[in-house]
Amino acid sequence: MSVAEALTALGPLERETLGDKVYGQLRELLMEGRLAPGDKLSLRGTAEALGVSMMPVREAVSRLVADRALEVAPNRAVRVPILTIGQFSELTTVRIELEGFAAERAAASASPADIARIAESEAAFRGLSTVRRPDLAEAVRLNKDLHFAIYAATGLPTLVEIIGGLWLKAGPILNLDLGANPDRFATGGAVRFHAEALAAIKAGDCEGARAAIAADIRGAADFIIARGGLAADVAAD
Repeated sequence: MSVAEALTALGPLERETLGDKVYGQLRELLMEGRLAPGDKLSLRGTAEALGVSMMPVREAVSRLVADRALEVAPNRAVRVPILTIGQFSELTTVRIELEGFAAERAAASASPADIARIAESEAAFRGLSTVRRPDLAEAVRLNKDLHFAIYAATGLPTLVEIIGGLWLKAGPILNLDLGANPDRFATGGAVRFHAEALAAIKAGDCEGARAAIAADIRGAADFIIARGGLAADVAAD
């Protein structure tokens, strides 16, 4: 999906609290992996796609640059950052710790309603993996939905907010994994790890839930690093 197509799919916004709404919409695009590393974001094109003026778009983009989810290139173009291998490895380490902890807490505190939502998300992701020509952008979105259904079950909104900040950086990179090709989606291990996480949460198995989410994050990271597409680390002087 191109940047223009992704933005057009959002549709025009209602004309109230526009800065926050644009920020929220662009944040979702990044977290859902609908923008890839290196994608350039036209402020004018974004404003036209969302049916707003340039001012709320500039405000939203400035906030996302402050979040380090977008960056301004030397030529003043706004783009999704391309992380170095070292930066991505650090992000992966932090995600494993925080998201593993969240899964552990979910297993300890998930309500029947929480488990039902997690199961629904897991079934949607697993079902798409069996489709002959799956929508890979949708796969990345469903992956995000499942993870955050688990994290919401912790009952810790501050933790969910922190993890959301990590996903602003991780979401686009997942294009290099789940969004890479249908074979990778069907056989890459995410379906199995998600099923294991769901089973552990249902059983109240805190350690098992943490291990399943950690394995899911680590497996995706190993594939992304091996595949390439990340920037090389700059050697220290």
